[in-house]
Amino acid sequence: MTTVLLSVAVGVLLLICLKQFFDRRRWKSDVKAVHASLDHILTQETREKVFSQTDETELQRLLAAINTLLDENQRVQAASNKTRLEQRKMLSNISHDLKTPLTVMLGYLEKLEQQPLLARDERERTLSQLHQKTLTLIKQVNAFFDFSKLEAGDVDVPMSRIHLNEVCRQAVLEHYAIVQSKGLAVELDLTDEPIHIYANEEAFQRVLGNLLTNAIRYGADGKVLGLKLYVHEGQALIEVWDKGRGIPETEQDNVFNRMYTLDDARHASFEGSGLGLSITKQLVEMMGGHIVIRSIPYEKTTFRCTFNQLPEVKNFVRNAQEK
Repeated sequence: MTTVLLSVAVGVLLLICLKQFFDRRRWKSDVKAVHASLDHILTQETREKVFSQTDETELQRLLAAINTLLDENQRVQAASNKTRLEQRKMLSNISHDLKTPLTVMLGYLEKLEQQPLLARDERERTLSQLHQKTLTLIKQVNAFFDFSKLEAGDVDVPMSRIHLNEVCRQAVLEHYAIVQSKGLAVELDLTDEPIHIYANEEAFQRVLGNLLTNAIRYGADGKVLGLKLYVHEGQALIEVWDKGRGIPETEQDNVFNRMYTLDDARHASFEGSGLGLSITKQLVEMMGGHIVIRSIPYEKTTFRCTFNQLPEVKNFVRNAQEK
């Protein structure tokens, strides 16, 4: 009886050893297959996933983790490729935007050099044009510099309570001369109710300046532009609009991208770095706001900025006392 039990025990032990041996071989084979598949995916930069027909729970968990990492790697790679393409486009556009005024400036200088006996009026007109092109070039270089600082997060934007009504009035007054020179009508719709938000006044002035400049530059053929300030459900909303050529619906998602310009925006009649709206969006978001565009060409194009409205001081004090 003892001999039979011993034989059974030895047989069971042998079966266990054989199972472990084959399980180990199958596990090793599965791991090798996974390694080969992963090596192929990473070397060839494919979008494949790692699969293995295995019943091993731990190996299945490992494969799930590996595929999650592959998904993240592919997402990062796609973002990196997109960034590289945007940088190449930006460098190309910067080169174009700097080359154009430099070429014109060179032409003015050569004119002055080759015609030393130029009439006084013509000479002064040429010098004035040279001066304007120089200012344009400086403005574009500053835009590139400011955008680079915003992209790097190297901008300090101290926040405080600002009076939107006054800032909007001042922005329109600062642009009134150029608006008149373009023959544009202005519709200013500012609520009588004082509206305050928590923002940076200088940055907000730049936001309004960029939006008004954009409306003047690209919407002048509509012969009117407007600025509206109002409150809706505790939000302060600022709208800058025009009735010019507008932006096609297919392009509206791109207008805040860096270096974006419509095809004809690169014509000499529409000088611009393509950074104004991108800078505007970044400044608005840095101040906790949101900006959107709605455009129907030659009907109405509106840029709307939304910020949380701050309560009036007297109301805030009264509510605090009641509590």
